[in-house]
Amino acid sequence: MPEPHSIALFALAALVLLLAPGPNFVYILTRSISQGPRAGVISALGVELGTLVHVGAAAVGLSSLLAASAPAFDIVRYIGAAYLIYLGIRAIWGREDIGLEPTEASPRAGLRLLRDGVLVNVFNPKVALFFLAFLPQFVDPAQGSAAGQILVFGALMAAMGLCVDLAFALGGGRVGRWLRRHPVVAARQHYAVGGVYLSMGAAAALSGRD
Repeated sequence: MPEPHSIALFALAALVLLLAPGPNFVYILTRSISQGPRAGVISALGVELGTLVHVGAAAVGLSSLLAASAPAFDIVRYIGAAYLIYLGIRAIWGREDIGLEPTEASPRAGLRLLRDGVLVNVFNPKVALFFLAFLPQFVDPAQGSAAGQILVFGALMAAMGLCVDLAFALGGGRVGRWLRRHPVVAARQHYAVGGVYLSMGAAAALSGRD
């Protein structure tokens, strides 16, 4: 178990990193604006479940495969990029998925949002490499199992990340409600949402390991 001062230092460093806007922030905010705060909250839960997958992978050493193997990194990167592009195309052509906050109360829609959040995060290999590089910096071999300490730090970061993500989701929901009161803007909203996903997919596909 990490010592209290190590946990405090980690929490401070993690908070600084979590407040820096990144792909997960853009994804959650886009969901929340386009489909309401509930969709943003569920998407945030999915993203952080994906974070726990990365933490588990780092704890057992699977993330080292991505760090050592360029082909493995590229495969995961392209799968993630393809999924974001799929979401973008679905948003542009499938208008039933945009701006329909009341329908998102169905369990099936909620599970789809949760699944999308998990997949968007899991298939981002840079997140895996980040945890592989960041979490071990706070591990103290004298305090027991390194894998156990990584799990503790990772779970703490996921919990903190969820709090930040929920703030983004609720804030985006308020923006979305304003947009829905303006028909001209709302009528074109699906193009903007689709464009964000397509841009994220293209950026993921074109980005390298650095």
